[in-house]
Amino acid sequence: MTHSLTLVSHALCPYVQRIAIALAEKQVAHDRLTIDLSQKPKWFHQISPLGRTPVLKVGQAPLFESAAILEYLEEVLPHPLLPADPVERARHRAWIGFSSECLNDIAGLYSTTDTERFAHLAAGLNARFRILETQLGDGPWFAGQMFGLVDAVFAPVFRYFDVFDMIGDFGVFDGLAKVSAWRRSLAARPSVRDAVAPDYPQALFDFLIRKGGVLIRNLPMACAIVTNCA
Repeated sequence: MTHSLTLVSHALCPYVQRIAIALAEKQVAHDRLTIDLSQKPKWFHQISPLGRTPVLKVGQAPLFESAAILEYLEEVLPHPLLPADPVERARHRAWIGFSSECLNDIAGLYSTTDTERFAHLAAGLNARFRILETQLGDGPWFAGQMFGLVDAVFAPVFRYFDVFDMIGDFGVFDGLAKVSAWRRSLAARPSVRDAVAPDYPQALFDFLIRKGGVLIRNLPMACAIVTNCA
């Protein structure tokens, strides 16, 4: 790699985490620049047409959209995170898409102010994870002994629940022994752990308070667990 890499990030963005994990697994040095998406600097609009993170600057060339960035990293860097077999590679890409659908449901879960919709979304996530359960073997990773891109993209999905679980048990992982074991293995992986700043749980909790959805209504219990409540 002859070009310098700079990962333009937002502190809570799960799609940024995907790239950070992949870069760490590929053992590639890079810089990281964290911005506030509520006050986007003018230069950011010039490199991110959709106004979203992540953006990976390869030298002076900006790449946007996490799926495209991950594909680029697979093409140019060693330590592949997708299988060599074309069919398996395509299957893994499909599960990467599945993870994005899970993230959409999670966004709905923490945003909704409607109790019935919250219960529907929680049950829907449990149903999605039940499908995942059928795809997992003995672990510890999605493809067994090989850590890959599917692991990298599901780690940020599961990380949300490290904070959600402090607030309450919403049944999302009920009956899911393999998914729960996978989640624990991912949480312990250095590349996953280091993909966010140490203050991530507090930052996410503060974000949930600002959202004011159903998820955060059990605020007194949550404040007893997470410090510095607003």
